Amino acid sequence: MQEKHTSFYSHALGRDLDLMTYGHWGVPILLFPTSMGDAYQNKNFGLIDSVADKVDRGDIKIYSIESIDNESFYGKHLPPKSRISNYERYTKFLKDELIPFIQRDSNTHRIGIGGCSFGAYHAANFAFKNPDLVDFLIAMSASFNIRNFLDGYFDDDVYFNNPIDFMPNAESWVYNHMKIVLGTSDWDICRDDNIAMSRLLGDKQINHWYDEKKWIAHDWPLWNSMFPEYLNAFL
Repeated sequence: MQEKHTSFYSHALGRDLDLMTYGHWGVPILLFPTSMGDAYQNKNFGLIDSVADKVDRGDIKIYSIESIDNESFYGKHLPPKSRISNYERYTKFLKDELIPFIQRDSNTHRIGIGGCSFGAYHAANFAFKNPDLVDFLIAMSASFNIRNFLDGYFDDDVYFNNPIDFMPNAESWVYNHMKIVLGTSDWDICRDDNIAMSRLLGDKQINHWYDEKKWIAHDWPLWNSMFPEYLNAFL
C-alpha cells in the first residue's frame, strides 16, 4: 500500500499538523482519529488495512489527519472558552486549508469523510456544517454532543460545533445529496447518542442509514468490520 507522511502547515492554527495519505488515486476520504489520536492511529489499529484492497486498486485515497483534542475538548488546563475557540480554528483549518488541498489533489469537489468514536464526532460536525463539500459521511460510534467537555460554558462557537444543538435548525434540503450512515451496536457506549441523532434526522426527513450491530463493543474490531461494509454500500 502506498503511504505518505506530510507536515501540513495550518495558517489558522499557526503550526504543522501530521497528515498521512494512503493510496495513489480514487475517491478521497478524510478520516479523523479517536480521542487524542494522531494521524497514524487509523493505520495502527487496522482501519486502513480493512479497506486495503480498495486503496491498492485506486478506488479510494485516504487522508488521515491528526486532531487537536489536547488543545480543545480534552484540554482541561485551558478555560472552556479557549478550548472551543481552538476547536473553531481547527474547523477553519479543515474547511479553508485541508479540504481545498484534498480537492486539488483528487480533482474533485465533494469528498467522503468519516471516523470512529470521537473521530466520528469530528467527521459528522464537519459534514453537517458543510454539506456542499461532503458526498458521504461514515460515522461509527459517534457522540454528537460536546457540551459535557465544556463545564457548562456556552456561546456561538459551542452551538455551531454541537450537532445536537444546530441540526434541529438546519435546512433539510441541503443534505439531499449526502449519503449518511450512523453505525453503532447494542453494546456501544454511544448507542443512545446515535439513536437520538437518527431520530433528529428522521424528524427532519434527512435520509440516512442507522445501522446497529449485535454483541460487539465500542472498539476497533467493531469499526474495522463496519468500514468496508459502508464503503461497499456507498461507492
